[in-house]
Amino acid sequence: MPIDLSNAQTTARVLTEALPYIRRFSGKTLVVKYGGNAMKGDDMIASFARDIVLMNKVGMHPIVVHGGGPQIGAHLDKLGKSSRFVDGMRVTDDETMDVVEMMLGGLVNKAIVSAINQAGGQAVGLSGKDGGLIRAKKLVVPGGEDLGQVGDVEAIDPRVVKHLEAGGFIPVIAPIGFGAQGEAFNINADLVAGKLASVLQAEKLMLLTNIPGVMDKAGNVLTGLTVQQVQGLIADGTIYGGMLPKIQCALDAVASGVKSAVIIDGRTDHSVLLELFTNEGIGTLIRG
Repeated sequence: MPIDLSNAQTTARVLTEALPYIRRFSGKTLVVKYGGNAMKGDDMIASFARDIVLMNKVGMHPIVVHGGGPQIGAHLDKLGKSSRFVDGMRVTDDETMDVVEMMLGGLVNKAIVSAINQAGGQAVGLSGKDGGLIRAKKLVVPGGEDLGQVGDVEAIDPRVVKHLEAGGFIPVIAPIGFGAQGEAFNINADLVAGKLASVLQAEKLMLLTNIPGVMDKAGNVLTGLTVQQVQGLIADGTIYGGMLPKIQCALDAVASGVKSAVIIDGRTDHSVLLELFTNEGIGTLIRG
């Protein structure tokens, strides 16, 4: 059978374009936040897993922090328990916290671990309770409603993550923290990813979400922004609502020494590779 040279040449061009980025990021830590909206279906998880394994095989050190809001909501519905949110945060009573731990620390975490292992990687699933990874405190909203067991990050001890990295493993982390009395806290996954990237002085923080990136008032994606430009977009109301906490996590990470943060649409097939290995990239990149 004759070789399809056009396809082969396309593959060669892609690999050639990727080479400088592989060299740039080889040996570097990259924290990837994988949102629940980007894991709707086995095909999406498998595609993401292949991206993560490829990163690992070319010498990068990817660390995955995942959410699972839709999956938690669906299970609560099955139990006949309604979900309630305040400013985008799930009000988490004792019963809801049990479901959060079961879904995030169990089913969702292990689905991602299994997909990465099936793709040829070596993933290890953790929650913030493991190895004392994420010490948390109750999130108190000044003048606001009691959110229950919703937590804020008090401290991160990265030793267990560093040991896994050194051994060639891919950590997959559920954003559940532990309090002073050993109680569990449900923590926003963007927040955990940003804090972990800061503590590890990661090369890049990648926030996968269900929108193409930060958009201007005309609906166009803003591809490259400085911290000052982002602050201006917040001030004039271009960035508002549910995007604000995600943007703040990115800004805090960059201010703490992370080289760059990027917000991309995790529903796009191979979005991680498109961002890392192409000249154009996708989504919104924020630099200091």
